[in-house]
Amino acid sequence: MKIAVLGAGAWGTALAINAGAHHSVTLWARDAVQAHAMQAQRMNTRYLPEQPFSPGLQVSGAPLGAWLAEQDLVVIGSPMSSLRGMLTQLAPILGDTVPVAWLCKGFEAISSGVNASSEVGLMAHEVRAQVAPQLRGGALSGPSFAQEVARGMPTALVAASPFADVRDAMVQGFHSPSLRVYANDDIVGVEVGGAVKNVLAIATGLCDGLQLGLNARAALITRGLAEITRLGVALGAKAETFMGLSGLGDLVLTATGDLSRNRKVGLALAQGMTLQQAVDSLGHVAEGVYCARTVVQRAQYLGVDMPIAQAVVALLDGALTPAQAVALLMGRGAKGE
Repeated sequence: MKIAVLGAGAWGTALAINAGAHHSVTLWARDAVQAHAMQAQRMNTRYLPEQPFSPGLQVSGAPLGAWLAEQDLVVIGSPMSSLRGMLTQLAPILGDTVPVAWLCKGFEAISSGVNASSEVGLMAHEVRAQVAPQLRGGALSGPSFAQEVARGMPTALVAASPFADVRDAMVQGFHSPSLRVYANDDIVGVEVGGAVKNVLAIATGLCDGLQLGLNARAALITRGLAEITRLGVALGAKAETFMGLSGLGDLVLTATGDLSRNRKVGLALAQGMTLQQAVDSLGHVAEGVYCARTVVQRAQYLGVDMPIAQAVVALLDGALTPAQAVALLMGRGAKGE
């Protein structure tokens, strides 16, 4: 199978390394100099140092063009903020013949003006429907840290798409002895789970950074899952999706794992860092920071109550201190679960 992974960040590189053990994989980097260095070193020293490339993995910095139409699967490994541009560029090249998968998790920000005619930020599959409706695509999501996938450590993911052939291509491309890939046709549920868990991981990092205890962490994760489910169901998802890998699984990993960038943001804020200092300390994108406001705006548009996500937005905006955010959540009136 021939696979192109567009984007040489940590996650795109990790999946390319994993798939390159079984398939012919081209990892594409926007920077031709970076691509040449990775090909020569057989390693991505910036994002996954000391992790050698698998035999089937080659790196390219060539312009995106007709060579992509020869692939069996094209994977977009760019952040959510770049998805619209990538899909627009790929649409005339791939048409409706080559399956496309995206790895980003989030809601598209509306402050940039790209959705000036919309009242809400869009999920990835909604962006595809808007700018490249002919493309047949889906999301590869689930609880996963890039370092562990690159090392071949046991991981399970979800291949979500309304198109059966796209789900099949993702499963065929990435299912292996170390990586289990489950197919799911509920792309709304999978994308909501993947996006909102990043916001809630910031809250859990804050909780742990303030040393509020394990009881508080368990309550926060559980109530956070309820918020994810409410929003997902309001958007048309299946409730049971959120008890799976892209819901509960991804939330637990991102909220508690020490490799979680969004959790690290919460920990940094609890230590008194500013948001800019927290983000700068990562060296990677923390999607929860960029999509939190859009998630809450979409929830408000639908009349969905998301108090934890709302507190995170107020914290990121500087409207609340960490202590005030906790006090706000704990001071809410009693209600039935």
